[in-house]
Amino acid sequence: MTLITANPDRRMAEIADKVRGGERLTFEDGVFLYRTDDLLTIGQLANEVNLRKNGKKVYFTETMSLYFTNVCESHCAFCSFRKDQGEEGSYTLTPEEMFAYVDQHITPTAREFHIVGGHNPHVTFDYYVESIRSLKERYPQVTIKAYTAAEIDFYSRISGLSYREVLERLMAVGLESLTGGGAEILSDQYRDKMRVEKAGIKQYLEVHRTAHQLGMKTPTTMLYGPVETIEERVQHLLQLRELQDETGGFQVFIPLSMQPTSPKAGIRRRNSAFDDLKAIAIGRLMLDNFQHVKAYFINIGTQLTQVALTMGASDAHGTIVRERISHAAGALTPAGITREDLVWLIKGAGRIPVERDTLYNEVKVYE
Repeated sequence: MTLITANPDRRMAEIADKVRGGERLTFEDGVFLYRTDDLLTIGQLANEVNLRKNGKKVYFTETMSLYFTNVCESHCAFCSFRKDQGEEGSYTLTPEEMFAYVDQHITPTAREFHIVGGHNPHVTFDYYVESIRSLKERYPQVTIKAYTAAEIDFYSRISGLSYREVLERLMAVGLESLTGGGAEILSDQYRDKMRVEKAGIKQYLEVHRTAHQLGMKTPTTMLYGPVETIEERVQHLLQLRELQDETGGFQVFIPLSMQPTSPKAGIRRRNSAFDDLKAIAIGRLMLDNFQHVKAYFINIGTQLTQVALTMGASDAHGTIVRERISHAAGALTPAGITREDLVWLIKGAGRIPVERDTLYNEVKVYE
């Protein structure tokens, strides 16, 4: 579908009136916003929406990324993290091996484990359950945010359990939130083109719906790049907005800038800063029923994250210990950041840093 607008200035003014009047934007509005080059107006409107929702507060948490296994049955075209069983560099850690890594790197103030990994068919569902149980027993003070909707779908297939049964077993041993990954672009055409060999659109949404019905709050994502159409991006947002209308269970939307397959890739193989800021600002405008939009510095860098805080983002992610998935794909950004640097970055944008827990309860405000 191609949106033709005879008077773009008038069209933008109409959208601005809708935003300021609290009127929901349509599919056509979203496509127009992606097609226009008026980034400053888009960013200004997104900033106004964010200030209404969150004031000048920008949230972050101290999180530690963990990966129990990189062995995966899927061969998605965009993934450089996965390995085949027995391939050089492949691994499947025991809880004791993970303890050794965590004990070496964890800080006394770590609040969250962020756990994702491959769809490893060479272990049973019990392996994934015991991984969570062991971590929670050893580090009871740390919130466990683990597994994507695609991983939950995979566990359902290998165990024969329903999504609800899988989630209930994991929650019983310490799971407190899912991660938001696995959405990629919620389009069949995109998923065919990128060989997304894991949970489809219906499965992704159903896993999050089930988690929300069980009382769990979750994040959600959009992996954008040069492959999908603008229309597919907007439709992705509308599907998330529709589920949020139904459940209210999403806490934050996280646009993920697709990384090239090599750190040596030139700028033409990477998303532009213009596109990165648009994804955040338009996400803020379209997702009127979401409280937060995250600027993920792992993918867009710390300086662009700072700019994004004035264009609709209210979450700067947090400190990380050695992120691997985006960096395996060629990310050039830091694999982590200190609390002090993150506070400095947020204050530099004229915002108020707020340390939070996984559920966005405020822990400390840095005035």
